[in-house]
Amino acid sequence: MKHVLGSLIAVTNAKINPSKFQKTMAINDFYWGEPGYEFPMGNIQLMGKTVMDGLVGQEAKYAPLTLEEVAKCSVDWWLTTEDLPDKGNQVRTDGDKIVIDYTENNSEPFARLNARWENILREIDSANSPKATTGYFQTKMPMHSLGHQVGTCKFGEDPKTSVLDLNCRAHDVDNLYVVDGSFFVSSGAVNPTLTIIANALRVGDHFLERLGARTAESARIPRTMQQALKNPVLTEMAETA
Repeated sequence: MKHVLGSLIAVTNAKINPSKFQKTMAINDFYWGEPGYEFPMGNIQLMGKTVMDGLVGQEAKYAPLTLEEVAKCSVDWWLTTEDLPDKGNQVRTDGDKIVIDYTENNSEPFARLNARWENILREIDSANSPKATTGYFQTKMPMHSLGHQVGTCKFGEDPKTSVLDLNCRAHDVDNLYVVDGSFFVSSGAVNPTLTIIANALRVGDHFLERLGARTAESARIPRTMQQALKNPVLTEMAETA
C-alpha cells in the first residue's frame, strides 16, 4: 500500500502569494467523509510552493494564466487518500528480478476529495475576487511517485495469512524481526512514521523481555528506585488532574 496521492494547484492573479515555506497547514475535515458519503476521503495539506523552474514548457496547461502568474500567485495543496489492502498488491521475486504487482483501488474517495476541495476554493475566490482570472490544476501521482509504502510483511496471529507474529517476528525464522512499515495491515491517509517508531519501541521492549535484559537491568537498580519506577510521577499527575 502506498496512499492514493495527488496535487491541486489553485491560482488567482488577484493576489501574490509570497510564501517560501508554505507547508504549514493540514485539514482532516473530510477524513471521515461528509453528509451523503460515509467513507473516508482523506487528508488535505499545503505542499511546497510551486516555482518557475518547474513550470517551463507547460504554458498550454495553465493558459490563460501565464507561468509567471502561476509561480507568484499559486496556493498549492497535496491530497492523500487511503490505499486499501489487497492481497493481489505485492512485492515478489521472479528469478533474479524484483516484481511489484500493484493495481490502484479506492479511487472514488480521492476523486471526491479533489472535487470537494476545488469547489470550496472556487467559492472563496469568487467571493473575494470575482473579476480575477483563476485556475485549478489537478495532478494524480503515478506509480513511481509513491510515498509511505506499508504492508507486504503484515503481522498477525495466523502464519497462513501473515508474515510476522504480533511481536513482528517472522513466523518461520526465530531470529528475524521486521520493524519498518511492512508490518502494517492497512494504510491510513497520513504519515505513518510515528506509528512505525512507536511499534519499534514496543518490539524493543519485547527484545528486552526475551533476552532477559530487563531482569538483569532491574537487578542493578536500588530497591528504592525500583519502587519509584513502579509508581511513576506521571501516574500521580494523572490522578491529581
